[in-house]
Amino acid sequence: MNIFYLLIGVSLLGAIIFLVLFIWAVRNKQFDDDKTPPIRMLFDDDEETDKTNDK
Repeated sequence: MNIFYLLIGVSLLGAIIFLVLFIWAVRNKQFDDDKTPPIRMLFDDDEETDKTNDK
């Protein structure tokens, strides 16, 4: 039965750590890029690889 208390404590500690990291990320504007994801698929990545192959 004591192992349950340990597991609950470790789980709560992990959840609190992830919550604090999430709040830190939101406050530092890590999730504020609303414009780039819809148009990211339109960018052509092959141009960069072609330039490196020409050298």
